Amino acid sequence: MGRSSSRKWVALVTSLSSAAYILLVLLQAPLFSAPCRIGICVTPVEFTSSLMMTSELLPLTAEVVKALLYPGALASALLHGDKLPSYDRLLESYNLGDIDQVPALMDLRRIEILAGSYFMVMGALLSLVKPVRMSFFGTLLVTWGLTKEVLFRRYAYSNSMQAVRIYPTMLLAVASAFFSMRGDARRIIRLCRKRAKNRRSMTSGKEKKIGRRGLT
Repeated sequence: MGRSSSRKWVALVTSLSSAAYILLVLLQAPLFSAPCRIGICVTPVEFTSSLMMTSELLPLTAEVVKALLYPGALASALLHGDKLPSYDRLLESYNLGDIDQVPALMDLRRIEILAGSYFMVMGALLSLVKPVRMSFFGTLLVTWGLTKEVLFRRYAYSNSMQAVRIYPTMLLAVASAFFSMRGDARRIIRLCRKRAKNRRSMTSGKEKKIGRRGLT
């Protein structure tokens, strides 16, 4: 019964965590704020779209980028009560139409955030089938890149809107990516149960000692 219950808990935790991570990334919840080639990027999808449009990693890159961007654009429009986004004009609305005119150095200065964003998006897509460690690795890369920007202040901006920020949702993305890995979630649940069991045994042992002293 105990082992079966543990497996159910692990399956529930990993499923909920994986779903939360996929929604956060693919529906483009704002996770951070950092300057990029399209202006200010607040999601890994925006950084990844910028990379794909300039490098043309895939055939029909523009259509792939549109398909990647549209779920988040649609969710944002529904959330804010705006008009539904036009699929054909999606690249222009994200400032991706003339991205070739922006120097690539803008993104290369933040290579950790760029690479981590790519891993986060690819991890979210693969997690539709099965959670992968790529998601967690991507969140760590992005978090490190953002933290390095904030702590070392490599680039100072007079405009506060261009300052690098980390939103609380980024921490949620890190946690959900970590707990979506079944093996790690299983170890944590086992550790918590072991500690709880040890505490109960220590408490019962103390109670027995106190009872014996009372009898003597």
